[in-house]
Amino acid sequence: MEFSHISVLFNETIESLNIKPDGLYVDCTCGGAGHSRAILEKMGNNGTLVAIDRDPDAIEVINERIGSDERVQIAFNTFDNIKSILGGRTADGILADLGVSSFQLDNAERGFSFHNDAFLDMRMSKTGKSAYDVVNGYSEKELSDILFKYGEEKFARRIAENIVKERASAPIETTLQLAEIVKNSYPAKFRRDGHPARKTFQAIRIEVNDELSMLSGAVQDMFDCLKIGGILSIITFHSLEDRIVKEKFKEFAQGCICPKEFPVCVCGRKPQGKIINKGLTAGEKELNDNNRSRSARLRTVEKIG
Repeated sequence: MEFSHISVLFNETIESLNIKPDGLYVDCTCGGAGHSRAILEKMGNNGTLVAIDRDPDAIEVINERIGSDERVQIAFNTFDNIKSILGGRTADGILADLGVSSFQLDNAERGFSFHNDAFLDMRMSKTGKSAYDVVNGYSEKELSDILFKYGEEKFARRIAENIVKERASAPIETTLQLAEIVKNSYPAKFRRDGHPARKTFQAIRIEVNDELSMLSGAVQDMFDCLKIGGILSIITFHSLEDRIVKEKFKEFAQGCICPKEFPVCVCGRKPQGKIINKGLTAGEKELNDNNRSRSARLRTVEKIG
């Protein structure tokens, strides 16, 4: 299977993990195994890589590309189950590259893209509720709330209203049908700033895959699974998920939480983590080579004693 994915901030991410030859590393979103192969190249014979992905197509490719390596353990699972996957082991480094992969976007039949016509799917795991179920089954208020909350879409009410009107005569089945409804819901003067459907597709994808509701707890679990001195690096692609990661990292690095008027600390809280970077973004060359890197941000935290 051809699984193409251009990893953004690739070198910066690999370098941030400070890979030890005999360490245990976890790629929470292995995808096309780009990051995983780079980790394996830096590891020694006694190192271990745990490769996790929820997409069955990705698991097939991971098996093809690195499955024969004895250092690799593959988990067909979601990263919020990292504790059970590791079974009590602690890691020297954990990586998560959030959001949708290039393969999922470019593979029209997966229904993630508003540029190609396909059935409204958007399921990363290829199981459970689909975008079709959300678009045709949610109430107008539910749709409006999702578009506003997950897509930060200012025309959410108008789009939701038009979706409900359209589906009253026949179900909305394809990506281009939905994209056209969104486009027609936008005032003409606002259609020049990127594709009008981008935020709607993002919001529905997040709802279908339960991306944000699992993230805060998953970041906590990833951090808990680190050894002292271990590194957690997370790449985000939109402000909502980046805000969650940023706040969790700040929480890890926070010490005393006593009121300012207290003369001495009585809470005894010590920082658990040290923030290594506060959000690296792509350089000019990568921006020119890969348009999808524009919104990417890499955050890294180290677990301290």
